[in-house]
Amino acid sequence: MFEAKKKQTQLSVTLSMFAVIFHMTAHSIRSKHTNAFAAIAINMIQVVMMVAVFFVMFELLGLRGAALRGDFLLYIMSGIFIFITNVKAMGSVAGSSGPSHPMMQHAPMNTFVAMVSAALGSLYIQVLCIMLILIIYHTAFTPIEIYRPIQAFMMILLAWFNGAAIGLVFLALKPWFPQLTGISQTIYMRVNMFASGKMFVANSAPFYLIAMVSWNPLFHIVDQTRGFTFINYNPHYTNWMYPLVFSFVIMLIGFMGENYSRKHVSASWAARQ
Repeated sequence: MFEAKKKQTQLSVTLSMFAVIFHMTAHSIRSKHTNAFAAIAINMIQVVMMVAVFFVMFELLGLRGAALRGDFLLYIMSGIFIFITNVKAMGSVAGSSGPSHPMMQHAPMNTFVAMVSAALGSLYIQVLCIMLILIIYHTAFTPIEIYRPIQAFMMILLAWFNGAAIGLVFLALKPWFPQLTGISQTIYMRVNMFASGKMFVANSAPFYLIAMVSWNPLFHIVDQTRGFTFINYNPHYTNWMYPLVFSFVIMLIGFMGENYSRKHVSASWAARQ
């Protein structure tokens, strides 16, 4: 009548969690659209449209000469790729399933799996879109050459990691302040439209402007990405260590806040919101 439950080893538990993360990552990708290819195509259109808008804006304002030497369109894309990767990771993690979600009633599922799968799904889509856009631009328009491609790709990962860490903080705050959290996410994205530094070159920017945005980890990531992308650009006012340490600290705070919220959240909270 009663059967003894087999004790799982640590390896089997880890492999089981990886399997759940894999399936939830696929689910998070398809949740944007029933067709995964359509979701990637829509994301590519968004990125291309933003690149086109910034290109026209630079042309109309006469700011093209203020850019660094090299491929001007690649200069624009280097900033937009970092910005899009960051905000998409932030939005995906902040919008992942919380502790009161019905999926959490299933034993293999937990909030950690939901957060990780949402972040990985965002990274998969963004990396694939970036690669496809660069390949199309390289083959159809003009050949491009990236000075240090591995280091430049690591900056994309750093931007994703930073966005996921900030999204984790928003996720922890959402059960307590749902409306304020949504407004804060919008403000974060709007502020980074300028504060990320994708519209100007840090080495040639005035000191008062650098002082205004040097607090922003995304500003350092964008500038370092351009240093790894262009052979004739060497960043003087930024470094990649600051956003890395900042992201680890913010992620630690986010995990602490999420753990506290998970223990105190109630499914009945949605009735009063």
